[in-house]
Amino acid sequence: MFLKQTCVYKAVNDCQVRADVYRMPGDVARPAILWLHGGALIFGDRETLSPDQLQRYLEAGYAVIAADYRLAPEVKLGTVVEDLQDAYEWVCMNGPDLFHIDPERIAVVGQSAGGYLALMAGFCVNPRPRALVSFYGYGDIAAAWYARPDPFYSQEPAVPRDEAYQAVGGAVITGTPFEGSLFEGRYRFYVYCRQQGLWPNEVAGHDPDEEPGWFDPFCPVRNVARDYPPTMLIHGDQDTDVPFEQSLLMAQEMARHGVEHELITMSNRGHAFDGEGMKDPTISNLFDRVLAFLEQQDVR
Repeated sequence: MFLKQTCVYKAVNDCQVRADVYRMPGDVARPAILWLHGGALIFGDRETLSPDQLQRYLEAGYAVIAADYRLAPEVKLGTVVEDLQDAYEWVCMNGPDLFHIDPERIAVVGQSAGGYLALMAGFCVNPRPRALVSFYGYGDIAAAWYARPDPFYSQEPAVPRDEAYQAVGGAVITGTPFEGSLFEGRYRFYVYCRQQGLWPNEVAGHDPDEEPGWFDPFCPVRNVARDYPPTMLIHGDQDTDVPFEQSLLMAQEMARHGVEHELITMSNRGHAFDGEGMKDPTISNLFDRVLAFLEQQDVR
């Protein structure tokens, strides 16, 4: 049976930002996975880590740190990235004593917006992670898919502006479960942003049409260099939320700079396809490949 401890990795005013640490018993120094949840940086929390995925990581010998971060639009993108940086630094500095991890063997893994943050970790944290795994993440937050009305979400009934903004704008929060009225309201705000092409404006606080250069430090696809960590990109080719092209463009940039990477295309799969769990042989086999990739990068 694994051990779990909940830690506050940073506190800002009256807002405590937490991480759940999972590990098997014993004092051996284990490699670590910093796991980041999805939810468009607007909703979601650390508890959405799938139990069967967690079990696969633990059985393979990893300690897993599932971290929250402050959510937009109450804070803006720069603050979210600061939380990523602080979570990673906390794992590196405090992990060896608090939960027996090897700070030289840390991978960052994320899903959707968490995949975006994992890709951000490829150039905005130090020391660089040993490896990255991005599940249906994205590298360009200022592109048309986010900055223009989205065809898929525009098929849904229009979310009224007043309703959208009633759900946000209160106290700073660090997470919402994927259920309940708080989630529903924030999800409706997200749909409104996608229908209006306003996600970059609301989450970043800047307009990509008026200030395109502002987004440069926040777009992983614009920051790939030779020292970018080895990266696995996993994406369904029928994703209607985050276009498959986002992972394809990241793979192309990595190839251009000679960065070790692997792009796994999940045929006929949509967004969050891994939610079906390990009972799906395709998902189980995918995690075999994820674990093999991490071992290949000596994150083991």
